[in-house]
Formats: sequence, C-alpha cells, structure tokens
Amino acid sequence: MAAFLLEYSFYLVPGFESAREWLAAEAAEPVFGLLLGATALLPYLVYSVPTHQFGWLALARLAALTFTASLWFLILPRSPWFDLLYLLLVATVILRRFFDLIYTPPTPGLRIEVLGQLALIHIAALAIPLERRVSSAGFGFLPSRRDWSVGLRYFLLFLPVGFPLAVLLHVIRFTPGGFVWWKALGTFIAMLWVVSLSEEFFFRGLLQNWLHEWSGSSTAALLSASTVFGLCHLWFRTFPNWRMALLAGIAGCFYGRAFQRAGSIRAGMVTHALVVTVWKSVFLL
Repeated sequence: MAAFLLEYSFYLVPGFESAREWLAAEAAEPVFGLLLGATALLPYLVYSVPTHQFGWLALARLAALTFTASLWFLILPRSPWFDLLYLLLVATVILRRFFDLIYTPPTPGLRIEVLGQLALIHIAALAIPLERRVSSAGFGFLPSRRDWSVGLRYFLLFLPVGFPLAVLLHVIRFTPGGFVWWKALGTFIAMLWVVSLSEEFFFRGLLQNWLHEWSGSSTAALLSASTVFGLCHLWFRTFPNWRMALLAGIAGCFYGRAFQRAGSIRAGMVTHALVVTVWKSVFLL
C-alpha cells in the first residue's frame, strides 16, 4: 500500500497543468530526466525490500527502462521516426509483459506489476510534453462539461454498432441480473483514470495527432490509429485474438472521433471508459 500511494502521488503530477508548467523550466536539463526516471525506482524499493522480493537484476531492468524513457527526448534528435520508436517501446513493454520480470508478488494473485505500468505512464506523460515539447492534448483526470457531452454522444453511437457485433462474434454474452451499481462505478473510475487515460493519450493524443500532422488527413489518421489500437488487442487473453482486435479497432474509431470533435483526449476517455464499464458490468467477456 505504501508503494502504491507513493507511485500514485507521482502519477497524479502530469494530470495537472499547473504542475506541468512548474516543471517546464527544468525539463530541458538532463538532471530532470534522471530524477524523472528515478521516480519509478523508489516505489519498487518501498515494495520489494520489506517483502523480501528485491532483486538486483530486477532493479537493473527497471532502471534501464525508466531512464531510457525519461532521457529519450533529451539525448536523441527530434524526429518523427524516434517519436514512433518511443511509442513502439512503450507498447512492446506493455504487450510483452515486461514488468512481470521485475515485480514478483509475495503471494499469487497480487497485481504488483501495475506499479511499473503506472510509472511508465507518468514518465511518458511528463517526458513527451515537457522534453519533446508536444501538446499534452488535454491530458488530465477531470473531463470538462464538453468532454462529458461529446464522450457520452459517441458512446451512444457505438452502442448499436459495437455490442451487437460483439455478441455475433461470441466475444461477449448478455448476463441479466449481473449488474451491481457500486462495482460499475468503481470500474468506470478505474478505467477513466488509468486505462483510458493512458491509452487515449498514446493512441489518440500522440499517434493520431502525429499521423494527422504528417499525412494532412484527419480521416487517414483516425483509421490508422484505430487499426493500430485494434492490433494491440491481438494479445487479449489468447494470441491471436482477431475478434477482439476487430472490435477494439471499431471502438477506436469512436474514441478517436470523440477526441477529434472535442480536441481533448478526455472526451475519448469518457467514451472508452463507458464502453468498457458496460462490457464488464452488463456482459460477460
């Protein structure tokens, strides 16, 4: 719990514009990158030492990853190719379950590797806008009234498309009587502030934005980013899960359209979180 509270305090920082502005003056210095990378090591030590799960190799792996992520834009030249390689690095780490090699739970079933995932998110969310000087695309925890309105609209548009298709593909099935409101609320908040926040930042705020700038076509950027988003779901439970990849790609079009309409990833976050909450609360995956 102490490790998670420490990591969550770091995770909250990039979500507030005032905090990003305060750090912006120091972001061009290598010391900033080193300190940013070190913020992932502290929660690992707080967790691993008292529980006797500490390992020098695990610490070295974590340090190699976090310092690479935090110093990337300070060392390498600014180029679209290096920007894409950065996103590829983040995606590979998550999809290949790199953090399972680092965070070993003292008892089976504990999701300790989430510490690493949160650390990678907060490092990237600070390094990219501050060191690379890229727009944060509305990165934050609290959607505005417009974000809620646009996000809800595209969720309602997705309902008659996505859920019947998911049932036809036998990806989900309806479970009447399984809805519990407080579980649904908890799922929505967790999705909105962790999974949706990180995925919408990377896929819509960065990848879709960059593809739009390079191609000059918002439609091509939307379809390309949604395709990549769908392909990343091939690893969902069993590989290759083409059905989930197809559904995720279609859903990504609605998330991306919400982002385009509102000009903020928080609108896409609302749509994304609502879709997943309904899937987990009303249907059985």
